[in-house]
Amino acid sequence: MSEALWLVLAAALSFSGMAWLALAMEVHWGQVMPRPAAEAPRARLTLRVLGAAAVLLSLPACLMVDRPSMAVLVWVMLLAVAAVLVALTLAWRARALRLLWPWAR
Repeated sequence: MSEALWLVLAAALSFSGMAWLALAMEVHWGQVMPRPAAEAPRARLTLRVLGAAAVLLSLPACLMVDRPSMAVLVWVMLLAVAAVLVALTLAWRARALRLLWPWAR
């Protein structure tokens, strides 16, 4: 795979991981989903696991592109950008995050 595809994969994993971690919180779940978070405790645990896994998997994707010292810097910056993008999405278009958890009705 080319370097650009690895970076796109790392960015996608960072964003989806941060979004899943945000959706695991009761407040953000309520902003995005129609049913209360209390009805979906199993979904919240799954979201936490998926979020942590996606964030951690974005590091090896960064490591495929650069040497470790630069890859870690890129990874941390991707996580920061992903967190800001998720926060802005929650502020302005919270329902758009439903695409990352289509099983909630």
